[in-house]
Order: sequence, then structure tokens, then C-alpha cells
Amino acid sequence: QINVAIRSSLQNLREKIDQLKELLLRAVSTRQITQLEGDRRQNLVDDLLTRHKQLEASYKNEGPEPDMTRSSLMTGGVKRGVTNPWLLEEPEETRGLGFDDLRQQQRRIIEEQDAGLDALSSIISRQKQMGQEIGNELDEQNEIIDDLTNLVENTDERLRTQTRHVKMVDRKSTSCG
Repeated sequence: QINVAIRSSLQNLREKIDQLKELLLRAVSTRQITQLEGDRRQNLVDDLLTRHKQLEASYKNEGPEPDMTRSSLMTGGVKRGVTNPWLLEEPEETRGLGFDDLRQQQRRIIEEQDAGLDALSSIISRQKQMGQEIGNELDEQNEIIDDLTNLVENTDERLRTQTRHVKMVDRKSTSCG
């Protein structure tokens, strides 16, 4: 009876892992999660597959030193530079909370993040408006500067013309005397 239960549980585990793979592929392809998060989750699924194979080998008493395989399945540790997320210490704020409490806490955190994003959005839109107003003011100031430049150039040209006339009058007045 125990053997049947173990085989059934191993088969059920394999089916669940396959479902996880399909859901992960669907989530990545529909861009519900980022590619980076998809890769992270794929590593976790691959780790589950490896542990499933180890469990099957341990059940069948195959592979080198079955007792070592059994103990390695139950102990945490580092594989390929990644720690087992299931063996990490649970944070204080979630310790003792049930599924509904965790979901409610997650919703509260998401609402706080949404409120923060809304505030950030309003600040950014205000800065955008200020930037546009500054740009408009700069355009007006540039037009005024261009007009002043034209006026100064015209005045400079007239001043040169008048200076030439004065020099010519001065030359003629000295030649008459």
C-alpha cells in the first residue's frame, strides 16, 4: 500500500511539475511576467525536476549510495549557485499567517505601491507641465533676443553710415578752408 501511495505521489508530482512548466511558458509568452522572472522560475522548475528524478532513483534504490541521495533531498544547500527557496527562513511579518492573511497582506502592499505610483505619476506630470512652460518661456525669450539682435544690427549699420557721412563732411569742411 505504501509503495502504491509513493508511486502515485511521484506521478502526481511529475504531473504538477509539467503543469508548472506549461503555465510558466504561457506566462512568459503572454508577457505576464518578465523574461528575467521567467528564467528565475524556470531554474526553480528545473530544480524540482532534478529533485523528482532523485526521489524516483531513491525510491527504486538506484544510483550511487541511495542513503546519500535521500539525505541530500531532505537537506538544503547550494546547487548551481542557487539556494533552495523552500528552505529559507520565513520573514517575521509573514510568520504565523494563513493563506488568506498572506493574500490580504499582498493586496495591501500592492495598494500601497499603486498609491506610491499614482503620487509619482502626478509629480512627473507636474514636472512635465513645468518643463513645457519653461520651454515656451525660452521660446518667447529667444524671439525677443532675436528681435533685439536685429534692432542692434540695424542701429549699428545706421551708426556706421552716419559715421561715414560725418567723416565725409569733416573732410570736405577741412578742404574748403
